[in-house]
Amino acid sequence: MHAQRTLLAGAVLSALSTIAFAQITEPKIQSIVVTASPFSSNDGDQILTPAKVLSGDELRNKLGGSLGDTLSGELGVSTSAFGAGASRPIIRGLDGSRVKILQNGMAVSDVSGLSNDHAVATDGPTAKQIEILRGPAALMYGSGAIGGLVNVVNDRIPTTLATIPTGEAEVRYGTVDQAKNLSLSADTAAGPIGLHVDSSVRNASDYKIPGNRIQGDSTSASGTLPLSFARQNTIGVGASYIQDWGHVGISAAEVSNLYGIPALEGAQIDQKQRRYDIDALVNAPFAGFETFKFKLGYTDYKHSELNLDNVPQTNFANRSLETRAELTHKPIAGFRGTFGIQTDNTNFSALNATDGGPNTVPVTRSTSSAAFLVEEKEFGQVRMNAGLRLESVKRAPVSNIDRSFDLASYAIGGLWTFMPGYGAGATVSIAQRAPTADELYSGGPHDSTATFDIGNPNFAKETSRNVELTLQKNTGLIRWKTNVFQTKAKNFVYGQIAGNFVDEEGNPGGTLKERIFNQADATIRGAEAEITYNAHGNGVSLRAFADTSRGSLDGAGSLPLQPASRFGGDIGYKTGAWRSGASLIHARTQDRLASFETSNTPAYTLLDANLSYTWKVGNNDVTWFANVKNLLNQDIRLSTSILKDVAPLPGRNLIVGLRTRF
Repeated sequence: MHAQRTLLAGAVLSALSTIAFAQITEPKIQSIVVTASPFSSNDGDQILTPAKVLSGDELRNKLGGSLGDTLSGELGVSTSAFGAGASRPIIRGLDGSRVKILQNGMAVSDVSGLSNDHAVATDGPTAKQIEILRGPAALMYGSGAIGGLVNVVNDRIPTTLATIPTGEAEVRYGTVDQAKNLSLSADTAAGPIGLHVDSSVRNASDYKIPGNRIQGDSTSASGTLPLSFARQNTIGVGASYIQDWGHVGISAAEVSNLYGIPALEGAQIDQKQRRYDIDALVNAPFAGFETFKFKLGYTDYKHSELNLDNVPQTNFANRSLETRAELTHKPIAGFRGTFGIQTDNTNFSALNATDGGPNTVPVTRSTSSAAFLVEEKEFGQVRMNAGLRLESVKRAPVSNIDRSFDLASYAIGGLWTFMPGYGAGATVSIAQRAPTADELYSGGPHDSTATFDIGNPNFAKETSRNVELTLQKNTGLIRWKTNVFQTKAKNFVYGQIAGNFVDEEGNPGGTLKERIFNQADATIRGAEAEITYNAHGNGVSLRAFADTSRGSLDGAGSLPLQPASRFGGDIGYKTGAWRSGASLIHARTQDRLASFETSNTPAYTLLDANLSYTWKVGNNDVTWFANVKNLLNQDIRLSTSILKDVAPLPGRNLIVGLRTRF
């Protein structure tokens, strides 16, 4: 709590010192539309649903080999860091199914939420923007998204007609892993038909590490980290019929991903996903309503966990059909908002690759149906919004007992603008989550994590009570925000390493650690603060931030894999065709361990830098760029990674490339 008070007090003092500058003229910048929010039109308005939107040059400079890597420097966001191929965002200490990953507003429908070794089946290099969203609006997409949601927007189904062919292409090379990346996206039109295509290729070898592989063992391997390679190919196409009344479109995409698991035992994952989407929008569908939206997504996902001889050990599969229908109504007595329904039908399994036996997770059919409502209204200087979601979930395994869960989640928030540009607000929510199929029905080996997982089919639904307070300034050259939050969770599901070693059949004496899913009451609390100067304008830009969170099991010590407290800052400079910048993050030692964790995570300092130059070639922009990651070549280990003791992050990495927009 002392660290949290220090962070908050420092941020408030820094913020209050800027009030004298409130009248500084702000540069006129283009708003960025937040597609996942029904309330506000741009990222500057996200006061009750705190959002970060990465786009343009900022997204390209921060782009990593995985979604978690790309977002790991954002306020309150860390990453699971399971090698170069699999790294999922962790928001305020919450991960897995408590952080929902969307693509164009629809669930990615992979299995990355079930285990940290599973990669997110979406593509960063072809993304137009990436959104982080919390608060009442998140209830539109899932009751279990306690930490929030991340929406990757690639505009694969066009919503506007390109008057001339437009697009972007990029090639980049990284020295730490000899990574070669190529990406392309393009849009054109044929009469009223909008057309889109995107593709990316990534080929990265095992990456270099600054010191020894095993923390504290000077005799362990050095140089490169075995099985840290990653190879990914994606392709997507889309078409849409666009008129004044709206649009209707369809898209298809395929992801192919092969990457290593740098655990001591070693493994590989061969991942494939095919995805088909339908998207329709009707403006003014009938009296009293502004828009009607309908989305349908079908995904066929599978991955095989391979041993070092490339022999499959376990086959994971997930086929999902999701539908969403939304109606946005015109203002009624000052209220504006959206209501709708969502359905999901999923077949998931994790079977023995040799005989198809259900010795990891049996074939389980999950169905859910939900109705949601989000509303917003202004009462003088106070803006209020609220969300409600009612959901029914059923899990039906072929070899265990069926379970049904009725979920009710709701949230309400308000922001008081006590003087122009300054606001104080609060959000209160209750969210319920149904245990996942693996938490209920696991009963076998998981080779990539070297664990033997044991679920419990009698688990109750998880209920969290969440409170967040905020103080912020969101106009002018100088902007700042501070947040404090607390989550009290009942029946929180977590995996406990029991200390027993078993074989593939669960018999004593093997090499797999027994991981037992348990439920207990838990508390997560923390604070965040950020101040920026001239964030989007020319000349000098500055940013300073700090965040901390702590998760604990009530009366039983810390939650496992909790993020370290951090502080840092960015500096940038823009003039004409030149762009440059540097960012620094310092993470403190993480010694708040769960009862079954055995090692602290040392403090580290991560320094990155970037430089770019853009010139005109005809009507096209061409940009060369150079980014340096981990400039200090530090041995960095993340407390949120299961592999923290045996798999450090990459060493110094020079990334050079060329990008064109046409």
